[in-house]
Parts: sequence; structure tokens; C-alpha cells
Amino acid sequence: MILSRLLNASLFVGCMALLVACGQSETKLDPNVGTVASGRESKGAARVQDGGSLFDIFKGGVGEVKVNRFLWTASLEVLNFLPVQSADPFTGIITTGYGRPPGGGRAYRATILISDPALDARSLNVALQTSGGGAVSAGTQRAVEDAILNRARQLRIQAGKF
Repeated sequence: MILSRLLNASLFVGCMALLVACGQSETKLDPNVGTVASGRESKGAARVQDGGSLFDIFKGGVGEVKVNRFLWTASLEVLNFLPVQSADPFTGIITTGYGRPPGGGRAYRATILISDPALDARSLNVALQTSGGGAVSAGTQRAVEDAILNRARQLRIQAGKF
């Protein structure tokens, strides 16, 4: 019993010493790592600067939203017949429940991933599923993605007028 407590205490002290040693290094995270340059995120997420510690990661507060706002809004507008179950703008994931399109007989659900701040087709990924658990045809999925992209472009043009 005593040996087990001594072992746990020494393991704890060793871990704490390791964490303190990590803070003694001369590296600091680059604050401009996630900045957007010309519609795309800058490459090289592993860049560091001198003079910081591992705990500087947690000092930043709330993170930046790295999804395209026009794609986000267009996704919610185009698929407004589907009930939203969860939406996380920090990861860019929108999950919906089952719903029937106007004039349609089959129920669908969707998961939308917006992976980049650029208004680009590569930034959008839509996964559709039918109520029977089957996959949706590629043509239907492509039509939904095209509708979202067209609506996002319309929103971008409208925003440019203000």
C-alpha cells in the first residue's frame, strides 16, 4: 500500500517536472498561423516563434471561425426543410435530422462540412442519406451542393453591394 502511494507520488512529481521543463523552452506559437491570405488559410500550421511556452496555446481565448460565412448561410437556407440537430461554426459541421423536401416523398438527412474560409467548391462537402438508411445518388448529392454554391455566390454578390 505504501509502496503504491510512493510510486504514484513519484510519477506525479515526474510528470509535473516534465511539464515545467516544456515551459522553459525558447519557442512560442506564431499568432498568424491561422490567418487568411487571399481566401485561403496560410500553410505551415507548425510554425513557432522564440520566447514562449507550451501553455501559450491556451491564452488565446476564443478561437477564430474558419468557415466561409456565405457557404454556412447558404447551406442553412437551401436545406431549410431539414431540422437542424447541431451546428458548430468552429468546426464547420452542420448536422440535420430527417425531413421531406417540398413536393417530395422521400425523407432525407444531411451532414454538411465547410472546411475552408474560401468560397470554393472544395470547401463544401455534403453527405445525404435517405430515411431507409440508403445512400443518395451522386447526381442528387451534386445537385444539392450546386444549389448551396449558387446561393452562396448570390449572397456574396449581395454583400458586395453594401
